[in-house]
Amino acid sequence: MRTLLRSDKMKNVHSDIRGPVFVEAMRMRKEGIDVLRLNTGNPATFGFTMPDSVRNALLANADKAVAYCDLKGMPEAREAICNYHLGKGVPGITPDDVFIGNGVSELVTMVLTVLLNYGDEILVPAPDYSLWTNSVWLAGAKPVHYLCDEQAEWYPDLDDIKKKITSKTRAIVLINPNNPTGALYNKDFLEQVVQIARENDLVIFSDEIYDRLVMDDLPHVSTASLAPDLTVVTMNGLSKSHIICGFRCGWMVISGPKDVSADFKAGVNALCAMRLCANALTQLVIPAALADPESTRAMIVPGGRLYEQREATCRELAKIDGVSFVKNKAAFYVFPKLDVKKFNITDDQQFAMDYLHAKNVMIIPGRGFSWEKPDHFRIVMLPEPEKIAKAMVDLGDFLKDYKQK
Repeated sequence: MRTLLRSDKMKNVHSDIRGPVFVEAMRMRKEGIDVLRLNTGNPATFGFTMPDSVRNALLANADKAVAYCDLKGMPEAREAICNYHLGKGVPGITPDDVFIGNGVSELVTMVLTVLLNYGDEILVPAPDYSLWTNSVWLAGAKPVHYLCDEQAEWYPDLDDIKKKITSKTRAIVLINPNNPTGALYNKDFLEQVVQIARENDLVIFSDEIYDRLVMDDLPHVSTASLAPDLTVVTMNGLSKSHIICGFRCGWMVISGPKDVSADFKAGVNALCAMRLCANALTQLVIPAALADPESTRAMIVPGGRLYEQREATCRELAKIDGVSFVKNKAAFYVFPKLDVKKFNITDDQQFAMDYLHAKNVMIIPGRGFSWEKPDHFRIVMLPEPEKIAKAMVDLGDFLKDYKQK
């Protein structure tokens, strides 16, 4: 019998968030070892609970989700999403421009499948969230990584973006607020990216799922609000802001000139029709969730869990010799840098594995985010402040005498 081999399209697909370090952590847990998992942004596993507004909407309306719904999503949900993005300044959109999916993950795969031909290129940030890079490969195209500059608070390098545009480039991806760095891009910067896209006829994919988790009273600017003349696909959802990752509740809004994107949208429609509809139960909660910003805000102000967890993490990280970082402005991630000479680090995965074995704490090496140097790792700041602070103290203790062999 012929050996079954994976498709060539899978050659470069990887997910270090659930990669070798994760597999080893799960093995340790089976042996009864208590591992603190700082690998996945999954708030419910750290004691966060969904808001009452979401729970009540789900329980009161469950019977409405028994049948297949519209292939784009329930009308009430799409209207609420449309109004939310209109409120953020995105012009000219209607509920017909909204597509609800089983998480942003499904929609990214779908929309890139529709847009990209074999040999096309798309600009993706480095570091990135691996969903985007993997989905480009699966679409048969090539992700080209532009660099984000740690010295500039992880803002993308505009000159690097310009250098990497070729005749094959079809689009650019922005992740704002950013995963894995927690960076937040301001209006002036976004306008410069929009201008680059305008001059090179690029589609913009703007992943904004953390837009409601911005701290320090900083504003979030939606990219599409600055580009009425361009096709912008804005991704968003409730997984993080309303603590319902398992609901797989995401959406995208396609804005810009409707005549330009008509055939593109028809292709998205076709894929939506193939899977009949997104999970209808989760769509029931969208209007209630978007009408309840206060439950989210309570987490990101002083005294709120996400705010205090960030403060605890950064306070203890700052004490570690040989570690530097840019404090996140949004989301619940930080992407610290290691002094590789001091610790003799040549393999970031080995570093993460060594820390796991020494202190029973799981982190993800920078390679999991398309970062080529072995000098970074991502921390998910979701445990309670005292627990995440202890993990950082343990990291400092681990690094005191650490030399990679």
